[in-house]
Amino acid sequence: MPIDTEAIKKHIRGIIIALGDDPDREGLIDTPKRVARMYEKVFEGMNYTNDEIAQMFDKTFSINSSDAGQDVVIVKDIEVFSYCEHHLALMYNMKVSIAYVPKNKVIGISKLARIADMVAKRLQLQERIGSDIAEIVMKVTGSEDVAVLIEGNHSCMTARGIKKTASKTSTSTLRGRFKTDISLQNQIFR
Repeated sequence: MPIDTEAIKKHIRGIIIALGDDPDREGLIDTPKRVARMYEKVFEGMNYTNDEIAQMFDKTFSINSSDAGQDVVIVKDIEVFSYCEHHLALMYNMKVSIAYVPKNKVIGISKLARIADMVAKRLQLQERIGSDIAEIVMKVTGSEDVAVLIEGNHSCMTARGIKKTASKTSTSTLRGRFKTDISLQNQIFR
């Protein structure tokens, strides 16, 4: 279902009123429209399932079968942001690292960054961002051996509640041999 920008405008106007401000004053009159346009972009990933994202970024290249299963591909520090589904608060300074062991094909590395970006553009939990990325990479590459590491700040921790501005949250999603193979883990956790 596409994002309903008209409903967003209506509800943002209502939020402005609920906050005790005048949505018709000069500085706020176009705010509902601006927020609706912004939400279309920052929540673009909500328009797609993991299967659809896998289809969108399914650009792979065959590799020599003697190399398959031996090497590890790691792309580190892919910058993304997202919004926490609990408070609609910004998750920022997020860095995603994706690793996988190729089977008979490799994915274009820019597609890994595009997958991470699209998955983050949803109301999310950091843990789910990792599992969604892993699922999509597994679908595209055919490899069961995938790891996704994410570190980021959450404004629901830094700007409200406990207000611990230096706190970071780290998550790791390990699939296949990354769960049990210490040598593979050492390559991604260094």
